[in-house]
Amino acid sequence: MELLSDEYIRGLVEGEGCFTFDTRVKREEKLKVPTFIISMHQRDEELLRLMRTSMKLPKINSNSIYVSGPYRKDGVNRGKMATLIVRDYLSLINVVVPFFYGKLRGYKGVQFQEWIEKIGNTNVPYPYRRIFNLHKQGKFGKFAYYDSKI
Repeated sequence: MELLSDEYIRGLVEGEGCFTFDTRVKREEKLKVPTFIISMHQRDEELLRLMRTSMKLPKINSNSIYVSGPYRKDGVNRGKMATLIVRDYLSLINVVVPFFYGKLRGYKGVQFQEWIEKIGNTNVPYPYRRIFNLHKQGKFGKFAYYDSKI
C-alpha cells in the first residue's frame, strides 16, 4: 500500500487531531503527559495505521490504535471510534513535533503552539520539558531528529 503524503496527514490532523495532555497521578502528584491524538470512525482504522506507518512512528504500546464503543449512548446509531494515541517521549520529540512544527494553519496551528507553551508551564515529567526548551531555543525546523541524550 502506498504511504500517505505529509500534506494529507497534516490535513487529517487539522480536521480530526488534538494536542492535549494525559493526567497521571504519581505519588499523590498530578503529572500531565503531552499527548497527540487523532480519532476517526472505526471504518478508518486502517487509515490510522497507514498514517502511523507513513509518519514512521514506532509500533509500541504508547503509540497504539484503540477501538472504543460509541462515545455517547443516546439512542442514535453511532459507530465505534478508532483512536491513535501518541504519548511516548521519543516519538513526540523525534516525529510528532518536527512533523507539525510551523506547518499547521488555522486553529490547529494555534492549538499546537499553545500545547508546546503549556509543556513548559505545566507539571510534566522531566524529559518532556525538553520539547519546550528546544522550541524556545528555536531548534525545531532546523534539525529533523533528536535523541534521548539531548
